[in-house]
Amino acid sequence: MTSFAAPRISCEVVEQCDDEAARIFNIQRYSLNDGQGIRTVVFFKGCPHTCPWCANPESLSPRIETVRRESKCLHCAPCLRDADECPSGAFEHIGRDITLDELEREVLKDELFFRTSGGGVTLSGGEVLMQAPFAIRFLQRLKRLGIRCAIETAGDAPASRLLPLAKACDEVLFDLKIMDVAQAREVVNMNLPRVLENLRLLVREGINVIPRLPLIPGYTLNAENLRQALTLLTSLGIKQVHLLPFHRYGEPKYSLLGLPWSMKDVPAPSAQELAALRGMAERAGFQVTTGG
Repeated sequence: MTSFAAPRISCEVVEQCDDEAARIFNIQRYSLNDGQGIRTVVFFKGCPHTCPWCANPESLSPRIETVRRESKCLHCAPCLRDADECPSGAFEHIGRDITLDELEREVLKDELFFRTSGGGVTLSGGEVLMQAPFAIRFLQRLKRLGIRCAIETAGDAPASRLLPLAKACDEVLFDLKIMDVAQAREVVNMNLPRVLENLRLLVREGINVIPRLPLIPGYTLNAENLRQALTLLTSLGIKQVHLLPFHRYGEPKYSLLGLPWSMKDVPAPSAQELAALRGMAERAGFQVTTGG
């Protein structure tokens, strides 16, 4: 169950625009898939897109949600339905507000791993551009401490919001999804022309951009979508790409949130399908990483 249905939002209107506090839903430590080295990944809450394959449905709404885990429930009578009072933790909040100082203290717990592995901190989501003022100030703090920084973004926001954030990073993990303009708008609520112009802007500005392409059955797991993406990247002088195969790890979260999942019966790509697309990218001269 969830306390509300996740509303559709836009990167044009930022609900959480405070540069002193942000709303996050997870801090994942010891990640190896979100930038170089060992990373601590901060997941920001709120996303303007409607990707049917989203593995983090708890990221969609910018609001704090309350869910109930049946496996923990003691079936108290009466039930207070209160995450702060629940004796077993069956009711819990997804999302919390955190200040700059608090988040800095949290990520610096892992500083030793950053220093020894060449890793750092990655801001993900959701979509971090929805809380860009906070994210910029936070990354600037980390840079002053000599910590490597990255963001993961779909780049679908005004350039005035994206560029300052990108300039505070050592690398930008830039997700390219559906390469057809009409389908991108219809399926994932994405302004693809703006995304592509933002990608070109980052390259012109000398930002270290690492493109990532999800391989989703029925949407992007096809040669034509990959061909369009590779053609664009070649024109920009980019010769590396990360291919992200569809997986079903997020399925239990949809049930927990009381949300339908249209990908419920869709199998993960076969090894043959992945090999064919990887080979296509390699023949085009790309250095290919499968996975994050």
